[in-house]
Amino acid sequence: MNFWEDNKIVRFFKGAIRELKKVVWPTKRQALRLTLIVIAIVIATAIFLGGFDLLFSELVRIIVTKS
Repeated sequence: MNFWEDNKIVRFFKGAIRELKKVVWPTKRQALRLTLIVIAIVIATAIFLGGFDLLFSELVRIIVTKS
């Protein structure tokens, strides 16, 4: 038994490398398609939330100016 075999950190990284070799990575085309889907969802969500923010800002402005 030597230092490198007993070291928990070394065993952790060896195990991590072993697990990474089992991963089935997406193709470039799949990665691009999924990235574009995520970007589209983020943009749609931003527009949706921005619309609600604008709506509620106007409602608050109307309520505050009436009082």
